[in-house]
Amino acid sequence: MGARVDFASNGGTAMGYLAVPESGHGPGVVVIQEWWGLVPHIEQLCDRLAAEGFVALAPDLYHGATTGEPDEAMRLMMGLAMNTAAADIAGAAQFLVSHNAVDGRGVGVVGFCMGGSLALWSASLSPLIVAAVGFYPALPWARMDATWGGYDGKSAQIHCSEEDGTSAADGIQQAFAGIQAAGGDVEVFDYPGTQHAFVNDTRPEVYDDAAASQAWQRMLELFRGRVTA
Repeated sequence: MGARVDFASNGGTAMGYLAVPESGHGPGVVVIQEWWGLVPHIEQLCDRLAAEGFVALAPDLYHGATTGEPDEAMRLMMGLAMNTAAADIAGAAQFLVSHNAVDGRGVGVVGFCMGGSLALWSASLSPLIVAAVGFYPALPWARMDATWGGYDGKSAQIHCSEEDGTSAADGIQQAFAGIQAAGGDVEVFDYPGTQHAFVNDTRPEVYDDAAASQAWQRMLELFRGRVTA
């Protein structure tokens, strides 16, 4: 089990959920929430990463707000200031590399839905993030003014649902081309028959165990190869 922690962000303080492996140390990974906020599902994903040997930190991008209602989630997401979210993610990455439990000088980042877009974008902004994984990224890149220029020498994965249009969707193609053009390595995976949020096992109406397991293992393989001491 992890615990809530505070960390420096943009001249102030932000909060997050930190999970540490039983060994007491490991590579660092930032976990970015869905549009629901820092809910128990995201904390559980941090715990799963810790069980795999990673020190995982999920920053609370809504600063205390959570919801289970789609309309309220949409309101929270649309009200999220992208520069503030970027500062919180960068602060989380800095917190990890400075933590005595974290091995290495770079971290990974993974996000889901809204967080999938933010995770991919954040690797173009923070030099501390060396590998990014986006699950069914949902935010339009125009909201982030994504230019992808900081991806040289970094790696990315994008996991796409069929419901969202697979890897053929314009937003996925834009990210893929931008990361490659910037000098990054990027892999894109499609999961036939899946719905958006197919990794979220708290939502049985969309959860796909086979696809979620395969995508999770691919993510672990990337992080184990790139986020090392």
